[in-house]
Amino acid sequence: MADTVLYEVSDGLATITLNRPEAMNAMNTETKVAFRDAAQAAASDDAVRAILLTAAGDRAFCVGQDLKEHIGLLAADKQSGSGRTMSTVREHYNPIVRALTGAAKPVVAGVNGVAAGAGFGFALAADYRVVADTAAFNTSFAGVALTADSGVSWTLPRVIGPSRAADLLLFPRSISAQEAYELGIANRLVPVGELHAEAEKVARALASGPTLAYAALKESLAFGLTHSLDETLEKEDELQARAGASEDHTIAVQAFVNKEKPKYLGR
Repeated sequence: MADTVLYEVSDGLATITLNRPEAMNAMNTETKVAFRDAAQAAASDDAVRAILLTAAGDRAFCVGQDLKEHIGLLAADKQSGSGRTMSTVREHYNPIVRALTGAAKPVVAGVNGVAAGAGFGFALAADYRVVADTAAFNTSFAGVALTADSGVSWTLPRVIGPSRAADLLLFPRSISAQEAYELGIANRLVPVGELHAEAEKVARALASGPTLAYAALKESLAFGLTHSLDETLEKEDELQARAGASEDHTIAVQAFVNKEKPKYLGR
């Protein structure tokens, strides 16, 4: 895996670190491929019970597409007529977002700085966002005459509502960490110096929790947003039966009765 993305698994936690701080963790081709492969590896590994997405440096989480590389690729496309440059959405961004949102385990994003464009999308693809008080968010797409990608048109209205999402997409602007917290984009706001420790603390707590229950909660929330009440009640019944049959449920009930802290197995 390229060193533009670091990947480590420890005690059930997979940590994916975007590692181009000198370029504000912008997505060049090498980084996109490495990020896609890391996200898919973490999502498919049964030994991984939670995923932490973070970034190196103190300026940016990810500013999206590397426009310096992008403009060169566009010029090459015009000469060849291939149109290959924009296939990056299908080849890279979509698989990354599918891996994070579809992972049967919690995903935590530790947002240390600017999250713009696809970087904003990656943060929104996480289930829980721990955000530094110096961070900022920007949709950015319309500012470079593009539409939304990286799942933003699906995730953003679900987080803040369709009207506010339309405003931020049509009129891109920098959203402060405080405003992001007030809008519900940030789940937890912390001083920048505490960001990495707090994000890891949250992710490790989830990694040691009832993994199958967390997976069911993710599935239930996604289902309920696009289905009727009756359909959602049926889905809850199905998922609750699955969770109730897990070893973790038995462990939790026994621990409750014995007034002990449960030690979950993730199965």
